[in-house]
Amino acid sequence: MRFGDLFQLSLENLWRTRLRSSLTTLGVVIGIGVLVSMVSFGTGIQKNVTEGFRESDLFTSMEVLPTEIDLEDVMSGNIEIPEGEIRPLGDEAVEAIRAIPGVEVAFPEVRFPVRIEFGEREARTHLRAIPSLMADYRPFTDLPHGRFFENDDEPSIILSQRFLRNVGIVVAEGLEGSGGDGGAAEGGEASAGEGEDEDELVAVPVDSILGREVEVVTSVLDASGLLQALTQGMSRATDMPLREETVTLTVIGIQPQLTGFGGSRFLGGVLVPTGTAEGIPRLGFTSIWEALGPSDDAGGYPSVYVRVKTMRDLETVREAVEEMGYGVVAIADQLEEFKRNFLIMDALLGAVGTVALIIASLGIINTMVTSILERTREIGIMKAIGGSEGDIRKIFFVEAATIGVLGGVFGLVLGWVVTRIANVFANHYLRPEGFAAVDFFFIPLWLIMGAIAFAVAVSLLAGVYPAVRAARVDPVQALRHD
Repeated sequence: MRFGDLFQLSLENLWRTRLRSSLTTLGVVIGIGVLVSMVSFGTGIQKNVTEGFRESDLFTSMEVLPTEIDLEDVMSGNIEIPEGEIRPLGDEAVEAIRAIPGVEVAFPEVRFPVRIEFGEREARTHLRAIPSLMADYRPFTDLPHGRFFENDDEPSIILSQRFLRNVGIVVAEGLEGSGGDGGAAEGGEASAGEGEDEDELVAVPVDSILGREVEVVTSVLDASGLLQALTQGMSRATDMPLREETVTLTVIGIQPQLTGFGGSRFLGGVLVPTGTAEGIPRLGFTSIWEALGPSDDAGGYPSVYVRVKTMRDLETVREAVEEMGYGVVAIADQLEEFKRNFLIMDALLGAVGTVALIIASLGIINTMVTSILERTREIGIMKAIGGSEGDIRKIFFVEAATIGVLGGVFGLVLGWVVTRIANVFANHYLRPEGFAAVDFFFIPLWLIMGAIAFAVAVSLLAGVYPAVRAARVDPVQALRHD
């Protein structure tokens, strides 16, 4: 028999029992829908994380530390500091790292807590010093509002959208503002933690934020208070050994929103140029390295950020830095581990959909076995007029494959609809937290083709027993069947 005749006959047989065939196909649709939605979630997470790391150049960057650190300890938070192995990371060390072939950028990490007074609003956050040369690198090449620093001594500051939400402000697109002392600072006070609820956020135009002056408040040691605390004891001292210092800076930009997947280490908090940060009074140490380092390491940095030209340069630069006696932490070291974990996650998610599809295959077997009992006389007639066992098997295989194709196609549609709905709900809960919209699901071409092929394969396997049973029907007994 020609394939066209087989296909037409199969469709007629399925249409004749359309209710039962539809319910059987629906089982395959649900199985494929579950499989697609589960696997697309795993591939979506992998795509977001990988692209987030790549766009943030995390695969071409590393952090140099005063001592060797195991990245697994860093991820778990269990960091042990080896005695006598801490090497100072001073300006000479930074210059030596910059001179290594393959290094594009190297600068010390300077980060300390501050309180930002934004008109009548204020919030506590962390301040990070960034050199102006980072204007040519992500994520600073694509600031949504304003500009990056033009030089390292510019008295300016770049705010994060998370900080603005903490003071009860959200940037409103398309609104015209009054600028200057406009509405950004009006409408009541909000301290850290306030304004988190969507109803409490005040939408303001971006030009009422850019160009405004903010006050950066830091804590420094007070000599008189410290002396009194040392001589009289903390419980009896009238003055605290700390006092506040204030520096006024101008807002020139707003950072991109956090995506939650491999976002840049520099996003969040507030950013100022390195020269300006040096002039901001603060405590003498900001990290465990500075606090626990030897006394002759004064002026050393807690870490140094290094960016290389390509991922191929990462290993050679790493070896050169380690030969200098420093520790290196690089996300690229865990790339293979990430891939392994994603494969495991995809396998677990795919197993859920496979179970649903296997259950659907039982429905295919039931439907086709029932069809054999109903069409016994028809099978006998086909054999009596010259139909071979192979022709009978082909008819049932084509019917099973048709159920698989229909189930695969509509299952893909169901999976896509489910992922779109789930994505809307997920972003609805993430948006109030200050995160940019993220597509958590990704359906690549291999998943589309694989889902249909898998549905057909499972359907054909389910049709093996009914096809073999139909081919073995005795034509004499079949013709007597009523």
